[in-house]
Amino acid sequence: MPDAPPTADERFMARALAVAKRGHPSPNPHVGAVAVNAVGEVIGEGHHESAGGDHAEIVALRAAGDSVAGGTLYVTLEPCNHHGRTPPCVDAIVAARIARVVIGCRDPNPQVTGGGIEALRREGIHVETGILEQESGALLAPWAKYVTTGIPYVRLKLALSLDGRIATRTGASRWITGPEARARVHLLRSNSDAVLVGVGTVISDDPRLNVRHVHGPSPKRVVLDTKLRTPLTSRLVETSADIPTWIICSRSTSEDARQALEERGVRVWPVDENTSGRVEIMSALRLLGSRGIVTVLVEGGAEIAGSFLAGQQSDELHAFLAPKLLGPRGRAGAVDWCGPAEPAGAPQLLNPTWELCGHDAYVHGRISHTGTDAV
Repeated sequence: MPDAPPTADERFMARALAVAKRGHPSPNPHVGAVAVNAVGEVIGEGHHESAGGDHAEIVALRAAGDSVAGGTLYVTLEPCNHHGRTPPCVDAIVAARIARVVIGCRDPNPQVTGGGIEALRREGIHVETGILEQESGALLAPWAKYVTTGIPYVRLKLALSLDGRIATRTGASRWITGPEARARVHLLRSNSDAVLVGVGTVISDDPRLNVRHVHGPSPKRVVLDTKLRTPLTSRLVETSADIPTWIICSRSTSEDARQALEERGVRVWPVDENTSGRVEIMSALRLLGSRGIVTVLVEGGAEIAGSFLAGQQSDELHAFLAPKLLGPRGRAGAVDWCGPAEPAGAPQLLNPTWELCGHDAYVHGRISHTGTDAV
């Protein structure tokens, strides 16, 4: 049977979801809103551009003006009913004399859930929920994890050859993938609060970790460096005044080493070690969450990728597969870890999306760490 055509509510919510992807509102969520008058015409739309700015509902209602009275407001997330940096959106919706509000998904914040919906209904406004709920939830997934756990949402990025390598036998890794794939990586960076690598990547590649190939802000740069081996002459350190640069190290590192980096503008954060004597991943993530980091793009080498997978700390995978064969001798694969005992227990992507980036294949999606049982 062919799929049923989308309803009017689904069409307008799809538009709200497209609008929601604009802006850089972190640590607040991406939210979109579309105002429709009583005869079904779009008369206003809006998104949450940045933290502290007007919410999507306010922007859409302002664009619609008085003609929205008696109409419908489509919003991807339950409108807020509490005072934060801005007044409650519920009050503005009531004042605009909206007749109906259609919501993509409820607010996952346990302190807020249902409050906006109940407040609207008390005012006699008809409220419908769950329209394109899955799509709305996917857009909000990073913020939902952060607001309910305090832990950032982790995207793991890999660039590898057909035979699963990230460098040649000499260690050369620039460039495995083509310019189109690299531009997509920079887009991922611009949509993340922080980009994270291990100190091995800093020493071997001396990366900049900024955004160059697309328009967008550069994220904070984070290095996991247990013993503070990051060179003072590295490009990350030398540009730390321009882009915030953080190093997460062991509590046992020397005060002199910390001071040398901090004098150059780097923030150094000591955390607990794991049983192997390295920075404990969850401690690092908790630290980042406490500093307002909602999304982290992990771009480190095989060891860092393996650590995040072994600890089941990755929420998404973004893998770029180049049509090249680099050979395995003397080099670990793209992920250096013990791995599962059986294929059925392997982490895998749920409903993966495959694309072409130039000549490279790009696959991405949510990661299940429990194998085929989760599919």
